[in-house]
Amino acid sequence: MSGRTWKIYLSGEIHSDWRERIAEGVTRAGLPVELTAPVTVHEDSDDCGVAIFGAEENKIWHDRKGAQLNAIRTGRLLAEADVVVVRFGEKYKQWNAAFDAGYAAALGKPIITLHPPEHDHALKEVDAAANAVARAPEQVVQALAYVIRGELPQSSEQEAAAE
Repeated sequence: MSGRTWKIYLSGEIHSDWRERIAEGVTRAGLPVELTAPVTVHEDSDDCGVAIFGAEENKIWHDRKGAQLNAIRTGRLLAEADVVVVRFGEKYKQWNAAFDAGYAAALGKPIITLHPPEHDHALKEVDAAANAVARAPEQVVQALAYVIRGELPQSSEQEAAAE
């Protein structure tokens, strides 16, 4: 499968460094990957609609303008993705991430969920639709290396022997 660049959409939680850890890992592994994501500056994502189309007195219309504008970006990037990674963090409920996972499943996209074990029960339906469940960003990178190149992770003993 060489010669192509894989498009990986990183959906979900925006309050930790998981996207950066995946980006660093795919760079270190030399994987032919293009990472895409929603707008991750919370205020920009929330306020884009009113910043462009004008203020709203009622918060529901403020939020709706932003949600509809963000849906253009999210819908296109999900449709173009080869793999969708959906992160559910520890601190906040990511309803948008669950929606993205459902949308990706409806599009027939391969999904890797990323969340701690304590979310297993709450996410059982989402995980059932996923192709894999990861606990750490590094596992996502290892999964991508396997899918793209057929490479399993090497233990430190194997890495030392290879040098």
